[in-house]
Amino acid sequence: MSPGAKPSADTLRQYEQLKADIERHQYHYYVLSEPLLPDIEFDRLFQQLLDFEQQYPNLTSAESPTQRVGVKPDDGFTEVVHLQRMLSLDNAFSDEQVHDFERRIHDRLNTAAAIRYSVEPKLDGAAISIVYEGGQLLRAATRGDGQKGEDVTHNVKTIASVPLRLLGDGHPDVLEVRGEIFMPSAGFEAFNARAREAGEKVFANPRNAAAGSLRQLDPSVTAQRPLDIFIYGIGVVEGGALPGFHSEVLQQLQAWGLKVCPEIDVVIGADGCLDYYRSIGARREALPYEIDGVVYKVDGYDLQRELGQVSRAPRWALAHKFPAQEQLTTVKAIDFQVGRTGAITPVARLAPVAVAGVVVSNATLHNIGELLRKDVRVGDTVIVRRAGDVIPEVVRVVIERRSGNPPEVSLPEHCPVCGSDVVCPEGEAVARCSGGLVCAAQRKQALKHFVSRKALDIEGMGSKLIDQLVDSGRVSHFSDLFALTAAELAQMDRMGEKSAKNLMAAIESAKRTTLPKFLYALGIREVGEATALSLANYFGDIEPIISASMDELQEVSDVGPVVAEHIRSFMNQQHNREVINDLLRRHKIHWPKIDKPAADIELPFSGKTIVVTGTPVSYTHLTLPTIYSV
Repeated sequence: MSPGAKPSADTLRQYEQLKADIERHQYHYYVLSEPLLPDIEFDRLFQQLLDFEQQYPNLTSAESPTQRVGVKPDDGFTEVVHLQRMLSLDNAFSDEQVHDFERRIHDRLNTAAAIRYSVEPKLDGAAISIVYEGGQLLRAATRGDGQKGEDVTHNVKTIASVPLRLLGDGHPDVLEVRGEIFMPSAGFEAFNARAREAGEKVFANPRNAAAGSLRQLDPSVTAQRPLDIFIYGIGVVEGGALPGFHSEVLQQLQAWGLKVCPEIDVVIGADGCLDYYRSIGARREALPYEIDGVVYKVDGYDLQRELGQVSRAPRWALAHKFPAQEQLTTVKAIDFQVGRTGAITPVARLAPVAVAGVVVSNATLHNIGELLRKDVRVGDTVIVRRAGDVIPEVVRVVIERRSGNPPEVSLPEHCPVCGSDVVCPEGEAVARCSGGLVCAAQRKQALKHFVSRKALDIEGMGSKLIDQLVDSGRVSHFSDLFALTAAELAQMDRMGEKSAKNLMAAIESAKRTTLPKFLYALGIREVGEATALSLANYFGDIEPIISASMDELQEVSDVGPVVAEHIRSFMNQQHNREVINDLLRRHKIHWPKIDKPAADIELPFSGKTIVVTGTPVSYTHLTLPTIYSV
């Protein structure tokens, strides 16, 4: 039969039934872990489907189980604006903090009634947002900065436990689910074993393996990685209804073919949460995947809406982290680093040691007061851990192992980079270099922050290039970057004419930014992304922020007296105002105007009033307004 032959109605029915059978078997195998057929029988069905599609190519569609490996993207990953912001979670490290969390919930809800929580393990993987439209997988994106991520649809489609089409019926027209992509422990060990045998790179831990596999430009590479997923929540839901409790929604999602963690449970009160935490902790090593804690969520969506959220995290959820893993090692040296705000930070250089799956050779000592309190000296044996399973730090010295009487480490009187005086402002634990932008280290760190992805995002302006530009004296201030020429850049190490031309295009493109990104890029102390966004939404432009008083600044939701003082101090510096003016006037950096709120819209589903204004954000066929305040 010719490849273009048209299938009969009977053939079409057979084909659709075969697809449905395979999807049902995949659901039982990958989601429920209850295979209905021996592998050889499943392979036979799958081969039949391949034969159908080879005989009738027009039958093949993106939803077919045979299409798990997508087409390779042409050029990197596309940026995706999330339909709804992906928030972070506040952390707890003690029982007391869990009780405090519940106490705040009772206070905010003004009730003493017992709270019902949905509880689940906190997986150590890569967060993902997956959008289904009409039951079909439309798009998958990484968390990114919470507002925007990277389109990894092709790669997510290679994961067998991710349905390309939802099972059953009753799906919302648009359903966004959130989950964690991870590499099971057995798959991770097998993958690394194969990599070692082939002389290839091995991953330090399953989390890095999952994130690295998800960001492969070639989906066929991702398809070879043993990735899995657990769905833990929802985002936007349109054109349909879901149950009113989070735990019940997860049950519904599983019925539609989405995989949820079998360890999810429902408990009552903080004591129930802590019992679950201890139970999972006792079984942690036996689980087939790595976790670094548990997550508690108020189960009722009505209560979640009433509790609301702060700028970065919901008030109705908490991540209770397990104690960080600790190891012994020795201190080889203690150096002092200079940050972009001039902070002098002591850093312990360690004999390399694996901590929580990562090889650690440096650990922060935070500040000179902490170093002296812990009495860390060169040659000491120390306990090192990854605080919150992320940042390596020295916990304490094993004093009984100290040999001889090594000298104490003292704060340097002069900056190790520029020689300026080191000062320790009254009331602060952190010592600082007084050199400001005279200090090359501060210039370099400030410039690296300025061009970083979350700031002005000048692609190609890497750390080593900035080091060269500062060391050569060509760049001292932010505005100097926009005065560079292609000829100058081409003379730098590892830069040619083509790279210089591309970088010039990136510099030109960076002139079109947003006010929150610009504020964040300036590197004002304590002004992170969330605070920059709040300032931009409140004031609407840079000039009112420059002239704002302390009282006016504190009218902004995220700004207290300390942050207001940092902003006011920064704007009071004549050279800072000159740099800002130079960037805006001479180099024409600009952003879309943020209008003042135009209207209040009463949301019937929540009873809350939100202010909506600004330029609509497009996401596939949906057009969403920009929400600036609640």
